[in-house]
Order: sequence, then C-alpha cells, then structure tokens
Amino acid sequence: MALAEHEALVRLFCERPDLAADLLTRSLRVQLPDYDYAGLESADFTEVTPTERRADSVIVFRRKRPEADPQPVLAVIVEVQRRQDPGKMWSWPMYLVSLRTRLECPVILLVVCPEASVARWCARPIELGHPGLVLKPLVAGPNEVPVITDPGQAAEDIELAVLSAIHHAATPEGPEILNALFAALHNLDRDLGGMYVDMVRAALPREVWDHLEEHLKSETYEYLSDWARENIAKGKAEGKAEGKAEGQAEAILTVLSARGIEVSEGISEKIRKCHDLDRLAAWLRAAATVDSSDALLDDIS
Repeated sequence: MALAEHEALVRLFCERPDLAADLLTRSLRVQLPDYDYAGLESADFTEVTPTERRADSVIVFRRKRPEADPQPVLAVIVEVQRRQDPGKMWSWPMYLVSLRTRLECPVILLVVCPEASVARWCARPIELGHPGLVLKPLVAGPNEVPVITDPGQAAEDIELAVLSAIHHAATPEGPEILNALFAALHNLDRDLGGMYVDMVRAALPREVWDHLEEHLKSETYEYLSDWARENIAKGKAEGKAEGKAEGQAEAILTVLSARGIEVSEGISEKIRKCHDLDRLAAWLRAAATVDSSDALLDDIS
C-alpha cells in the first residue's frame, strides 16, 4: 500500500536530515552554524499534562567535541502542512519552546507546504502576546523548492529532486521534472529507487499522478527501468483498489444515514480506513438491516 501523502514527505526528511539544511540555506537564506552532522531527534513534545504534542520530524545539527558528547548547535522542527490548521498557531510556538528547553540550543521551525495557498497561510506571523515576541514560520512552498529538470542535478540531490517532483508535479514542467528524477533513480539500488517512486506517488493527488503516468507512457515510458514500470503499474492498481474501497465505505455510511442510524466518529473512521473489499461488501449488505452501527461491526467482526 502506498504511503500516506503526509507521511511520504515526512519520511523524505527522515531519509536525509540534511535536506532541511538545503531548504534553509538555499531557498530561505538562513545562515546555519558550523556543524559536523545532522541527525533525527525525538519529535515527541508531550508534557506532563495529558495532552500529547508531536511534531512531524525533528533534526538536530551537532558539533563534535573532544572527550565529550557532540554538542547540539541548532535544531529544526520540520512540519509538513497540506491544509490550513488553526491549531498549529498554538502548537508550533510550544514545539519551539519545548525543544529549545530540552536541547539548550537555538531552534527553527521549517514548514513544508506543496500547496501555494497553504504555504501563504502558514507563513503568517504568529503574535505570541508578549510585546515584540512574534513567531514567523519559515515556509518551503512551491516558490522556495527549486524546479529540477536536469537529470544530473537530480542525481546530485535525490531527495531534493523528489521534493521538487512533489511540489511542482501539477505544473507544465511536471513531466520533465519526473523524467529527470526517474533518470537519476536508474543508478540507485532497485529497492531504494522504488521507495522514492513510492514516495512521489503517495504524496501526489491521484489525478495528478494519473496525468503524469499517461505522459510517461506516451513519451518516455520506454526509457524507464523495469522497477520504475513495476512501481507505476502498482500505483495504478492500488489506486483503483483504494478508490473502490472508498466508494464502498461511503455507500455504507450513506445507507446507515438514510435509515436514521447514528454513526460515531470512531466507527465512521474505522469504516473509511478499511481496504478489505470483502469485509466492506459484507458491511454494506448488513447496513440495510442492522439496528445500530455497533451491531454492524459486531456482526461482521
């Protein structure tokens, strides 16, 4: 099954934490301190209170010290944002303060937004209340992520090329960007290259991927390696299966609603997340006769 759209982008930074440095220095003109390496840090900001706070990814740049543990010199909180979420205006400042306190080093918030409108929304200053204390998120939207259409440039920085494909796939340059990425992936291990193809496929809206797939078939499909063809075919098959499952799930909920049966948010989510077509078909048949949504799941489970 393809990675979720959100998780595909998060995983990209997990695969290469230095990607955060690329975006900050090249696109957002942020000067980073000297460091020896970058690595992932726990992204859990849960406090003693019951509320759980968890960022998408935390990257820490550390400087080596003789006869001592490496020193954190900068931490970057990476948040992938695909839609407007007013709650982030409250949680993001807390992330920064919590991580700064934990590591005792400067902290930066980097928000990755493939959608231009969401990027503009995320870039708005957040007034914290104290005079002069304003958080201005650093946002990497389509304007900040470079358009990479050269296979050589894509090969030099595969992760940035993947990010370019995700941010610009729907533009006229989309097919050329994907072409460059696939050409660069030819030199990678089969499984690693397949993982990156899967990331792009998962992060793109289905209609965008289908459009790119048609272009690849008509113009450059013959140049793709076997594993790339397999991943594209897998993506189409999974897309059809997922679409059918989504349709079945909505039909179940529609039948229950039409019969006046109340469905809790938890049960609704369980039905929508199910991709077992046989189970969904059984639920759909049962939806016509059950007395409650709980009974629907109990009967089939």
